[in-house]
This record gives sequence, structure tokens and C-alpha cells, in this order.
Amino acid sequence: MIKVVLFDLDGTLLPMDQDKFIKAYFGGITKRLENFGYEPKQLISAIWAGTADMIKNDGATANEHVFWKRFVDVFGEKARADEPHFTEFYEEDFDKIQKVCGYNEKASKTICKVKSLGLRTALATNPIFPAIATQKRIKWAGLNVSDFELVTTYENSRFCKPNLEYYKDIIKFLGVEANECVMVGNDVGEDMITKNLGMKVFLLTPNLINKNNEDITIYPHGGYDELLEFLDKVNA
Repeated sequence: MIKVVLFDLDGTLLPMDQDKFIKAYFGGITKRLENFGYEPKQLISAIWAGTADMIKNDGATANEHVFWKRFVDVFGEKARADEPHFTEFYEEDFDKIQKVCGYNEKASKTICKVKSLGLRTALATNPIFPAIATQKRIKWAGLNVSDFELVTTYENSRFCKPNLEYYKDIIKFLGVEANECVMVGNDVGEDMITKNLGMKVFLLTPNLINKNNEDITIYPHGGYDELLEFLDKVNA
């Protein structure tokens, strides 16, 4: 029997064009931090480098520490002292980026329906953002942090997608086995890989990411209506 449904956020519960989001994100953060001596191109390069380091994290420390280590390597200890300015960006400017994202009222209805089936929910969003940024994106999707037993962020995670160790940490935290979980996501490479752990999977296709052009017919897939039909079947 299925006990937990893991949901991705960006492109899954929160509709978005990833390229538009990244462009708006970098536009906003460089505008804010240029005032504190961060040249835009160097800042963007450092953020990408820190993100790459998080994705390669071997689990020895939290993603947050891995990211800031790279940042300090690039900008010196000044970067750590300027961390409040990054927080200010998320507090004051980040919500402006919502306009490049979509909204689907079926997201919150689906979470409610999943819970009504007696299933637990967790948010398995790639933990490359601080909690404040993830909490805001959850709200953009019409949801609350309290809708999930776990929300992965760069503070509480030591691996990233598509590393299977990331998913192993989640199921360990939730106290379940992989075959008691369903992973719902829009990214074939990052989300459907959980099938290798023995999880059931569902590929949400409205904002599909399929970088390697895999045959998606091998996965249960579709929109929210098809997802609920799938959950009814696997939980029967």
C-alpha cells in the first residue's frame, strides 16, 4: 500500500517555464546586490558554481554550507557578511518573480484529495534554495508549508536531485520504505529516477522537462486528473 506522495514543486505544483523563471530570478538578485559591490556577471557565475557544487554534494555537510563555501571562495569573507542582503532580496523582491510563473487551482485541490485518501504528503523540491525562497514559491502555488510533512531546502538537505541519496534521506526521515511512496514530478531525469529505488512514479506533463528525450510512455503520466485516477488505482 502507498503511504506517502512526494511532490516536486517547480513545474509540478507551481507551473513555470524554467528559462523565464531563471532569467527573472537573476535579473532580480543582480539588481539588488549590484548596490553592494557584486558585479552581475560574476554574481551569476558564482551562483551557478555554488549550485553545481550542491548538486555534486557528497553528503558530508548541508547544501547551504557547500553553496556558501563556493561563494566565499569567489568573493572572500565579505560574502558571508553580506548574507543579510541576500535575505532582503528574498523578503522584498522575490515575490515580483511570481508574475513569470503560472497558477493551477488543481494543485491545492489535488493535495486536499491526496490527504482525503489517507495519504501523507512531502515536498521533494530540489534543495538548492533557502527555506524562505521555497516557502514563497509554495504560496505562489496556492499552498502552505503546513500542507507537507517535509519540505526540502538547502538548509535541511545534504544531497540534490538526481542523486538517489537525496530521496533515500527523505524516505528515512518519513520512516517509510521506497515501495510505499509515489514520486510526482515533471522532470524525467530528476524525478522519474526514483523508480530505481522501487518507488512508484507519476510524470506530470503540462510543464514537462525531458532533456534526454526519453520515451515517457514507460511512465504513468498526464495531468492532475490522470494523477488522481492513478492514485486511486495504486491505493485500491
